[in-house]
Amino acid sequence: MDLFANLDPENLSSVWTVSDANRYIRDLFETDVTLSDIEIEGEVSNFTQARSGHLYFTLKDGSSQLKCVMWRSNAERLLFDPQEGDQVVARGNVSVYEAGGQYQMYASRLHPAGRGDLALAFEQLKQRLAQEGLFDAERKKPLPPFPKKIGIVTSLDAAALRDMINVLSRRYPIAEVLIAPTLVQGNGAPAGIVRSLQWLDGRDDIDLIIVARGGGSIEDLWAFNDEAVARSVANAKTPIVSGVGHETDFTIVDFVSDLRAPTPSAAAEQSTPNFEDISNYVMGARQFLDRRMTQIVMDRQEKLDGLTRAIELLGPSNALNISYQQLNLYNQRLKSAMDQTLAEIKQSVLLASAKLDGVSPTATLERGYAIIKDKGGKLHSSVADLAKGDTVEIQMHDGSASAEITGKN
Repeated sequence: MDLFANLDPENLSSVWTVSDANRYIRDLFETDVTLSDIEIEGEVSNFTQARSGHLYFTLKDGSSQLKCVMWRSNAERLLFDPQEGDQVVARGNVSVYEAGGQYQMYASRLHPAGRGDLALAFEQLKQRLAQEGLFDAERKKPLPPFPKKIGIVTSLDAAALRDMINVLSRRYPIAEVLIAPTLVQGNGAPAGIVRSLQWLDGRDDIDLIIVARGGGSIEDLWAFNDEAVARSVANAKTPIVSGVGHETDFTIVDFVSDLRAPTPSAAAEQSTPNFEDISNYVMGARQFLDRRMTQIVMDRQEKLDGLTRAIELLGPSNALNISYQQLNLYNQRLKSAMDQTLAEIKQSVLLASAKLDGVSPTATLERGYAIIKDKGGKLHSSVADLAKGDTVEIQMHDGSASAEITGKN
């Protein structure tokens, strides 16, 4: 490259303009092989993001500083948000800003010093969503105990899908499975995962959704660290189980889902009950209910028998029987009382009769006495009542006789 191509030949031996000097210096920078592609590490300061999307910041160390700019086209590809005080490594070229007369770095890439930009982006998104409360236990939806239809978001070609189908067929074959296929890796994966999630979540017949992918590197699993994917999982009305990667892999989806399983197979297992366990439980419950119902029937029968006996005791027929018994008892008592009374009366009569017999005329007559009556039936107890020639009737104990008074003494 000709360093003097943009300079006026007439000014080569005379005084340069500021623009000429800055242009010349810029050309020197841009033709330097080292400065055309260089990585510089430093601490971010004076960080600013313009409305246009361009980033402006300064890299500094203990004794120097370097102004930097990153155009919007490059800034949009950043996986993390640079912050004031971050120690970063910037890659790009160093050139001169002619209008300002200062050299600066035009950064095309930026990543945290000492760690990958993916790791930092993961931590930043995790912290931001945690502060919003998307990881809180109170937001977790309970899984249905017996899901009728399960939706799966994964790749159709994934071995993880076959593993999950095998687990579901073995553990809980009565559940239907609806697969929403999507890319799980690459630039188009996040948008595909979001579409599949929203399609399943918008249905009325899906009881549970499993989001799954097999193991891989952080780059392979990065679609499940995407903010749009994470928010789709968090905002879903259907309970979601994540089964992404291996047991040691963690993604943002794991934190926002309602249940995190260590593997896709474990996600299928933890999402469903074991049909064999259910069968054993139902059999045991049936036996328990049979025993319980038998006992209840026996108890009710015993109670019914008791009530029947009580009704018989308290019913009209029993009351009549009791009345009859009482009447018979009263009759017996009355008869006994009457017999006793009659016996007492009889005894009294016998006693009175005996007394009367003792004083009766008949008894006197039996002892040799007689009763004298005149023709009119008047008793005469004195000789003075009689006169010679009177006709009288003499009453004795065994009859009577007529007599005439011939004399008296």
